[in-house]
Amino acid sequence: MLPRSGDVLHVTRAASVQFIDPLLFRVIRVHDWPTYDGWVWLDGYELNAAGDAVERRSIFVQVSGLRQLRSPNDLRHAPRRVGAPAMPVAARAG
Repeated sequence: MLPRSGDVLHVTRAASVQFIDPLLFRVIRVHDWPTYDGWVWLDGYELNAAGDAVERRSIFVQVSGLRQLRSPNDLRHAPRRVGAPAMPVAARAG
């Protein structure tokens, strides 16, 4: 499943080797440009730890490597893969 406008993502090396230093990214637009299978161009904003936009960017990433967050504060919890079902809290407690 592709990210959507407004999604907050945790982008790491799993999405592309260029992200040695992980970043938070709020999606503005998902381009429909032809790319390699499983890859996508995203426009959006890099976020700081407080969730404030600090730089507008376009990034080329593997969708399977993206982790979707509900908010920047969710980094304290295990991020999930885009499109993966959320794990119930009771299942994580073990």
